[in-house]
Amino acid sequence: MKQLTYYLTILTLVTAQLQAQEVAILKYNGGGDWYANPTALPNLIKFCNENAGTEINEKPQTVEVGSSTIFQYPFLHMTGHGNVVFSDEEAENLRTYLFSGGFLHIDDNYGMAPYLKKTLEKAFPNNTLEELGSDHPIFKVVFKFPEGVPKIHEHDGKRPQALGLFHENRLILLFTTESDLGDGWEDPSVHNDPKEIRTKALQMGANIMVYAFKN
Repeated sequence: MKQLTYYLTILTLVTAQLQAQEVAILKYNGGGDWYANPTALPNLIKFCNENAGTEINEKPQTVEVGSSTIFQYPFLHMTGHGNVVFSDEEAENLRTYLFSGGFLHIDDNYGMAPYLKKTLEKAFPNNTLEELGSDHPIFKVVFKFPEGVPKIHEHDGKRPQALGLFHENRLILLFTTESDLGDGWEDPSVHNDPKEIRTKALQMGANIMVYAFKN
């Protein structure tokens, strides 16, 4: 029965990929503000559709980690500042989703990293976060970032990092930290970032989206 469920989830995900480019925001427990940066993802989607050849539904949905609904979305986005907790059932659901072909981008809105890393160790005991080198295809699939993920907002002087989880040589999860890409995707009036900073953030976000849909 479990094997049948596994194959049905793969079929659901593949069907979703063939029908349309869909993305969703991942809602999680633990007290972290999963709802942060409300204008970020819609702005990124618009930028991708106008500049990167995508045809993504302009209204991202919200899905919970433990819901079977996540299999309808080939791309999930997650953000926040604080704690992240997955139950055993939620962790298993997310593993199945990612191992079946899904992709999760987690953008640290500053303060999430220590909590998230512990949660990922529990959810993926056999997978370790690895830093992506600047030569990884995700940094040049559409727009070129020869130095890797860009720094959008400064907090404590640490360098920006792009960390990934791999399964069978496929990047299934990308965690961007000390960068604040999502802040750069928000409406200009939110952070008053210079245009060139917002453009860098949106271009890197487009690379992530396009890479995920192609791989």
